[in-house]
Amino acid sequence: MNQTGIVLARHHDREALRRALRTNRAERIRRGAYRRPQPSTGDRFRDADDQALARTRAVAAQLRQAWVSHESAALLHGLRLWQLPDRVHVVQKYRASSASADDIARHRLDLAEDERTVLDGVATTTLERTVVDCCVTLHPLLALVIADHALALGMDRAAALAVLDARRDPRGRRRARLVLELADPGAESVWETWLRYIVVRAGLPRPTTQLQVRTPHGDCRADLGWAELRLLAEFDGRVKYTRGALGPGHDADRALFDEKRREDHLREEGWGVVRVTSSDTPDQAEHRILRRLPRDLREALTPLHHLPPPPPAPPAPAARPAHPPRRQAGRVGGGTSGGRHLGLPIT
Repeated sequence: MNQTGIVLARHHDREALRRALRTNRAERIRRGAYRRPQPSTGDRFRDADDQALARTRAVAAQLRQAWVSHESAALLHGLRLWQLPDRVHVVQKYRASSASADDIARHRLDLAEDERTVLDGVATTTLERTVVDCCVTLHPLLALVIADHALALGMDRAAALAVLDARRDPRGRRRARLVLELADPGAESVWETWLRYIVVRAGLPRPTTQLQVRTPHGDCRADLGWAELRLLAEFDGRVKYTRGALGPGHDADRALFDEKRREDHLREEGWGVVRVTSSDTPDQAEHRILRRLPRDLREALTPLHHLPPPPPAPPAPAARPAHPPRRQAGRVGGGTSGGRHLGLPIT
């Protein structure tokens, strides 16, 4: 087992791996890569992240002279993603063979020494290089989600812009620069980034994230807002109004009551509040916010049409069983019959 917790079949006895699979002491991550079974956390999104991370670490362990990159590197850095990548992205110096696995996306890019790092034993691109690669290749909203969180985790915006300027390939540079300039560390979820993307694309002035508003009843904080317009916009997730969703002590009825009182206090002070949910389309969300603006301001807006509309929200990942299903005996991929038996470190 390497530092990432991944067992490679080519380093172990095939029959020992088969026994481990039959007795649920191992689970297959991808062809030729295994690990100890991981029970479900009860959170489908967290389980899906865990599976994607395991697949990324498995690919990194199996390849030589490769650095994990793009969205896969964002996973390793702990960044939020709009959707999980369907392939593991790597930068490699050599061309893949015609029999290359289809769950790997290979990039032949220039990668400076100071743009490489190692995270938990995995060779990957640095935070700044990772974000730049995502800004160049992804839909601007998906890239903005990543850039927002990277800034919140301490990324240097100027350093990222310098990495972008150093790229030899000019394709995607203009849009990537715009995304980096729009990035805001105040976004606390992918949906808050989604909402900000919509209003910026509509031509509204750049909003203030986590805007603090004082009222006689105490301070309030909004996801984003415009102090000069006395307008607030919030993404309203349903989870906080669901009984027990945030733990056994969470009172959903109290949360709903407190939210109503908070909004009443804001309206008493002359603030407009627009609430948007995941059931709203981008056009609906934009319309509900724009209609709160004075007519002359609405007519003076210049939409940023070079930013494409937001993509649909990705479907929720399938639930993972609390206990891994019993494995059937079968072929253990990726092994070599003449390989040295190191012993199976899965107990």
